Amino acid sequence: MPQRAQPVATLAAPHAFSRADDAPYLTYSATSRLLVQWGDAELVVQEIEPSGSDRASVRASIREVRFPAPWPRRFGQSAVSPAGDLAVFTGGHVLRAVDAAGNVRWELRHRCWAGCAEHSAFEEYPADRAHRYANSGSAGFSADGKLVWAHILGPLVTDRRVGDGGSAEEWLVIDAADGSVLARTETDTAAAGSFHFTSPYPDQMGLSVGEGQDGSPLRWGRWDGSRLVVDRLGDEDRVLLSVSPSGDRLLTVTHDQDTLAVHRVDGGTVETELDADTVPRHPEADPEDDEAGVYFDYEGGFIDENLAVVGTVESDEEFGKGRHWLVDTAGPARVADELVYPHPVSGPPRGLGDGTWYTHAAAGNALHVWALRDQD
Repeated sequence: MPQRAQPVATLAAPHAFSRADDAPYLTYSATSRLLVQWGDAELVVQEIEPSGSDRASVRASIREVRFPAPWPRRFGQSAVSPAGDLAVFTGGHVLRAVDAAGNVRWELRHRCWAGCAEHSAFEEYPADRAHRYANSGSAGFSADGKLVWAHILGPLVTDRRVGDGGSAEEWLVIDAADGSVLARTETDTAAAGSFHFTSPYPDQMGLSVGEGQDGSPLRWGRWDGSRLVVDRLGDEDRVLLSVSPSGDRLLTVTHDQDTLAVHRVDGGTVETELDADTVPRHPEADPEDDEAGVYFDYEGGFIDENLAVVGTVESDEEFGKGRHWLVDTAGPARVADELVYPHPVSGPPRGLGDGTWYTHAAAGNALHVWALRDQD
């Protein structure tokens, strides 16, 4: 039966949302909850205050930091430390760390994702089509904020081998304080883009790489202070959606969006799977249409250790309103309920792992945070 979503908070987007801005998003950790949005001129980070003793209830921003963006957001990605005091911008050929005062803390230059010669400044290439539509990497902070993990096209400019014409994608572990590279390894990927997923364990990180039609490699890294060990999970065919609150389980979807799976982090063993054909067809779809199948979105996440929230919005949009689903992952995976909202929401849901999830307002100007409503 449908499960009703209970409103927890509505958070206004820091920027008036437009095509020039990224959609705002929320991050959650044991120490902070941050509302983040990148406009062309600046990255805005707002610390969101829990209301009372219930972590699932939030109030408005209690602190705001505006980081000047070194380039427009269409030329890269960003990552913010759990404390909200440092931002790392990934670009076509450089990683740049900026502190809360707007100062460049450090930067690392690497081979250009557009495949051309190195640049001395962003201003040299923004009008070039190859750079505007280049492949890209990403970065993420460890749970304690001490490390930055970065996916780049190597080698680094400081390497002696930079002039040999060779290049390969690399995963770096970086000291967040000064930018020193602590470890690095080749990823054996050919990225169109990538995303990092922070683990509650400060020494671990997930990297989901999109290769367009060719696949979606998933890497899980461990840094013990002296050695970087990387596991390859999911036969190069899994998109990482979420890390569980314990840090011991991963939620993925296959590249063709047909199958959800929960994996153990240790070894990548699949605990349980759920096929999209177990989800009811959209009620407005023609029952005689064999092409009106259901498939999962590329976003979703854990609400808590045993419940996840996922969407079938992309496959539903041809027929009407997109749908969200609760998935029980405690035993054999199953769709527990369809989620019902008191007002329209937009896009897929994103689990926060603390008993809540969030959606975007249909107008794109706010986030709605939700919890499960107690049954009457």
